[in-house]
Amino acid sequence: MANYNQKVVPEARAALDKFKMEVANEIGVNLKQGYNGNLTSREAGQVGGNMVKKMIQQVEQGMAGK
Repeated sequence: MANYNQKVVPEARAALDKFKMEVANEIGVNLKQGYNGNLTSREAGQVGGNMVKKMIQQVEQGMAGK
Protein backbone atom coordinates (compact mmCIF):
# COMPACT_ATOMS: atom_id res chain seq x y z
CA MET A 1 0.00 0.00 0.00
CA ALA A 2 1.34 3.42 -0.96
CA ASN A 3 1.95 6.08 1.67
CA TYR A 4 0.34 9.31 0.48
CA ASN A 5 1.29 11.24 3.62
CA GLN A 6 4.77 12.14 2.42
CA LYS A 7 6.13 15.67 2.46
CA VAL A 8 6.60 17.22 -0.96
CA VAL A 9 9.48 19.30 0.45
CA PRO A 10 10.98 17.37 3.39
CA GLU A 11 13.20 20.34 4.29
CA ALA A 12 10.07 22.33 5.19
CA ARG A 13 9.35 20.16 8.24
CA ALA A 14 11.40 22.34 10.61
CA ALA A 15 9.68 25.50 9.37
CA LEU A 16 6.24 23.90 9.79
CA ASP A 17 7.11 22.75 13.31
CA LYS A 18 8.24 26.29 14.20
CA PHE A 19 5.05 27.72 12.67
CA LYS A 20 2.96 25.24 14.68
CA MET A 21 4.66 26.29 17.93
CA GLU A 22 4.10 30.00 17.15
CA VAL A 23 0.41 29.45 16.42
CA ALA A 24 -0.03 27.34 19.56
CA ASN A 25 1.57 30.06 21.69
CA GLU A 26 -0.66 32.73 20.12
CA ILE A 27 -3.86 30.85 20.96
CA GLY A 28 -2.70 29.68 24.38
CA VAL A 29 -2.27 25.95 23.73
CA ASN A 30 0.58 24.42 25.72
CA LEU A 31 2.53 22.61 23.00
CA LYS A 32 5.91 21.02 23.55
CA GLN A 33 8.51 19.58 21.20
CA GLY A 34 7.88 15.96 20.28
CA TYR A 35 4.81 13.95 21.23
CA ASN A 36 1.78 15.89 22.47
CA GLY A 37 -0.61 13.08 23.33
CA ASN A 38 -2.01 15.06 26.24
CA LEU A 39 -3.75 17.55 23.91
CA THR A 40 -7.49 17.36 23.54
CA SER A 41 -8.99 17.01 20.09
CA ARG A 42 -10.29 20.55 20.43
CA GLU A 43 -6.83 21.97 21.17
CA ALA A 44 -5.22 20.05 18.31
CA GLY A 45 -7.96 21.23 15.97
CA GLN A 46 -7.51 24.82 17.07
CA VAL A 47 -3.80 24.70 16.30
CA GLY A 48 -4.29 23.06 12.91
CA GLY A 49 -7.21 25.27 11.97
CA ASN A 50 -5.37 28.45 12.85
CA MET A 51 -2.32 27.27 10.90
CA VAL A 52 -4.47 26.80 7.80
CA LYS A 53 -6.19 30.15 8.35
CA LYS A 54 -2.84 31.97 8.55
CA MET A 55 -1.46 30.15 5.49
CA ILE A 56 -4.53 31.12 3.46
CA GLN A 57 -4.18 34.75 4.60
CA GLN A 58 -0.53 34.78 3.51
CA VAL A 59 -1.38 33.40 0.07
CA GLU A 60 -4.24 35.87 -0.37
CA GLN A 61 -1.98 38.77 0.58
CA GLY A 62 0.62 37.54 -1.88
CA MET A 63 -1.95 37.28 -4.65
CA ALA A 64 -3.36 40.73 -3.90
CA GLY A 65 0.13 42.22 -4.06
CA LYS A 66 0.79 40.91 -7.56
